[in-house]
Amino acid sequence: MDTIIWLIIMIPVSLLFTGIGIYAWRREKPMWFWSGSTVKESEIADIAAYNGANGFMWIVFSLIMWISTVLGALNMKAGGIFLMAGCMIGVPILPIIYGKIYRKYKK
Repeated sequence: MDTIIWLIIMIPVSLLFTGIGIYAWRREKPMWFWSGSTVKESEIADIAAYNGANGFMWIVFSLIMWISTVLGALNMKAGGIFLMAGCMIGVPILPIIYGKIYRKYKK
């Protein structure tokens, strides 16, 4: 039963982050990072490359979720440990990576 609950939670979460990455990659206007913030088109030199980098960042982050999903289905403890470690490292790194992306493509 634990495995089913794990999958019911982790598959949508993994899909969400993968979906954010795909959405950012395909978006024609600049993708934002924080909810409620915006990035103006006039701020970004190459919107397609900026969105591609932003989308790639989110897809790589979603790999933590996907790996945790599979590990948790096989071994709940291993999945939980990988998820915690990945989030403890990944979540603080996301704003740093986004800052580098923004500075690279800022006009």
